[in-house]
Amino acid sequence: MKIAQKLFMVIGVLVLIPVVAVAALAVSARNSDGPSGVFSGGPLVAGELVTGAEPDWTFARDIGTIELQLLEPPRSRLIWVVEHEGKIYVVSGYMGSAIGRLWKRWPVEAERDGRAIVRIGGKRYQRTLVRIKTGSEVEGVTAEFSRKYRSAMTPATIEAGTTWLFGLAPPTPDTNGTPG
Repeated sequence: MKIAQKLFMVIGVLVLIPVVAVAALAVSARNSDGPSGVFSGGPLVAGELVTGAEPDWTFARDIGTIELQLLEPPRSRLIWVVEHEGKIYVVSGYMGSAIGRLWKRWPVEAERDGRAIVRIGGKRYQRTLVRIKTGSEVEGVTAEFSRKYRSAMTPATIEAGTTWLFGLAPPTPDTNGTPG
């Protein structure tokens, strides 16, 4: 009996070590400037805040991921980005299931309050996330996501709501949020 108890204790400790390590990483990421791998991060504070005229977003064409932070709540994450016809877009998949909606809360939060900061190449940009469900740009944007990331995204997945598409528009005057 004592051998079984010791064995269970060793197994318990071996299981507990990685659980505690992952939890510590998650808490650490939430309190840091930006996301860390798969963990959401805190507000994006480092980097020049670019203001003025709308940038030429073609430089984002070859960038795989950007850091995206909503102002409410102020959490950041890494996310895919595409540039299409001078504008940039982000998506969230798995939105057609309850598990996906629990896992990915940021799209619902962005639809409610689209004020955001993106950090690309060490520079921060104020943006407003605008959900796009239909329209002339959907075909070109989904084709670019499919080309760039080899995804199965189509205009039909956007219209069905299984994938949510957001355009990153300049901040509007009535969204007087400021970055941290």
